[in-house]
Amino acid sequence: MTQLLDPPTALPTISDDERAARLNAAGAAWSERIAASPANAQLKTRVSGRAVGSVATEIRAGAHRFLVDEPAGLAGDDAAPSPVEYALGALVSCQVVVFRLYAQALGLTIDELEITAEGDLDVRKIFGIDESVRAGFQGVRVSVEITGPNTPEEYENLRQIVDAHCPVLDIFENPVPTTGALV
Repeated sequence: MTQLLDPPTALPTISDDERAARLNAAGAAWSERIAASPANAQLKTRVSGRAVGSVATEIRAGAHRFLVDEPAGLAGDDAAPSPVEYALGALVSCQVVVFRLYAQALGLTIDELEITAEGDLDVRKIFGIDESVRAGFQGVRVSVEITGPNTPEEYENLRQIVDAHCPVLDIFENPVPTTGALV
């Protein structure tokens, strides 16, 4: 597996037992909330952004702020990942969460987990050169490298369960009703 170059320093190191306890507690709490009222399962997520730099965006998501930019070849300053890189990052990170949740629920052990997403983008539509091509990814490939004591068949079953329950993968695979308006 690839070694992270810059390990996240803001995240505390937790033991496998603590991770398991957190996953179990979260699952139990949500099950309890939803059992009390199915309406409790409905969440609304809000993110806003403002234009900065050449084509960059400062994103605000709850208490978090981060920058999105484009490489120089797409008129950016290359100060941060691009929107499509963040989209792939969202897919990868959502997969990690769901892998951990379902591995815990199924009693499987994950020693190491690395997920890579790769997308194919044709920029001709973005620049108005060819309106017949798709503006978004033409295809996305997700590869999962997982190690642990369980069998390859158990991990493949886990992967299929994860794919069926991953919210961001669902966003990639299915049209989402989206509206836009000037306000």
